[in-house]
Amino acid sequence: MELPETSDFASANLFSKMAEIRASKINWQPYLQSQLISADDFEFIQRFTAAGTEQRRRIAEIEGTQCAQTLLHLVTRIVKESVVHFVLVLIEDLLQENGEHAQIFSVFTRRNHRSQWVLFMPMLNRQEILTMHLAARVVARLAIMSRELLQGSDLGFYLTWLKTHLSVQKLRAAVGDGVSGGGNSEALHYFQSAASCLQLILRTGEYRFAWVQEDGISCPQVCELLRNNSPVPALADVLNESVKEKVTRIVLAAFRNMLSQAVEKETRHEFALTMIQCKVLKQLENLEQQKFEDEDVVEDIKFMLEKLGESVHDLSSFDEYSAELKAGRLEWSPVHKSEKFWRENAARLNEKNYELLKILNHLLQASDDPQVLSVAAHDIGEYVRHYPRGKKIIEQLGCKQLVMGLMHHVDTDVRYNALLAVQKFMVHNWEYLGKQLQSQQGSIPTRS
Repeated sequence: MELPETSDFASANLFSKMAEIRASKINWQPYLQSQLISADDFEFIQRFTAAGTEQRRRIAEIEGTQCAQTLLHLVTRIVKESVVHFVLVLIEDLLQENGEHAQIFSVFTRRNHRSQWVLFMPMLNRQEILTMHLAARVVARLAIMSRELLQGSDLGFYLTWLKTHLSVQKLRAAVGDGVSGGGNSEALHYFQSAASCLQLILRTGEYRFAWVQEDGISCPQVCELLRNNSPVPALADVLNESVKEKVTRIVLAAFRNMLSQAVEKETRHEFALTMIQCKVLKQLENLEQQKFEDEDVVEDIKFMLEKLGESVHDLSSFDEYSAELKAGRLEWSPVHKSEKFWRENAARLNEKNYELLKILNHLLQASDDPQVLSVAAHDIGEYVRHYPRGKKIIEQLGCKQLVMGLMHHVDTDVRYNALLAVQKFMVHNWEYLGKQLQSQQGSIPTRS
């Protein structure tokens, strides 16, 4: 949908839009002539927008009442979206520079027997998406900085708005399915903006309680999206490096939610395998020996040890390989060089629309770790060696070209494994090639 007065910003992210809005020039004269604003408001906004950051701060401190009056008059009396955008960005900048500036708005509205929330809440119902999100950001800052708490029906309305804009439908529109892509970058920026508003207000205890009462984001489908965009490796690193109990508590709570809240058993199983691959089980065993004041931490450690212990018991070599691949942290674990593993499992790389092959392809493209590249090239070679029909598949996915490109890599191990993989692409009878290599090695004279 083309948005009025913001179509020029269609491809830019939210912060780029805000930067362009700050740099724009508004002609206030027509609004004075049409009596939409008073002479006092006109004089103040001209002077305020011409001032630098430090001057604006002093003006807001000295002329707080006039500042609040003018900005609120402009944002509520003028309907042109570009002007509303400009004033909302001005207000947010003012609040961001100094949280005490929030008081000038609450004091002014109280003197006029009005609620500051009533002025901004209607903007959250606007059809114009940029206005909605800019207003939401202002409300979030006022809510945590003002001595006047957001409460009652206004708080309920705002939390409902956040829930709507953080729904799984909005997330899917933003990131796609996580595998084939299809996400919308602009939708992602707006989703992140709504998330930052929630992050801001949850700093205040009263709002955290209200969010729980509103049932927050109760959305098991988010687990399915996390499955394709796994945060487990990054969280495992945080847990390993954490020295603060509150950080440990948050990571463990996130892990527990993944293992208990995902709807599908397969999703829970994949989360568990990735955690095992990322050495979370070992970290939990170490944490179990420590003393924690927070009972939730102790309970989460116990829960995680039990669940991951069950998964280890049922772990197959293919599960181990799949988890390692999805974690993106390839190393020379035994499965990679196991003849038996590849003989039994090469064809399984075709499952789920070639999911694991696509991950290997992505690692060959994106990784700059020589070990990851070496192992990935080796695995592609083993795949075609034990599943010759896969040669066409890896060509279509682009793996073959990527592996061939690695033959010129600066790292010798990467070059070696890429060369071996390319030989496996080219030779139909691998056993014959193996004998030839042995023969060549036997004919090389040794140094005396």
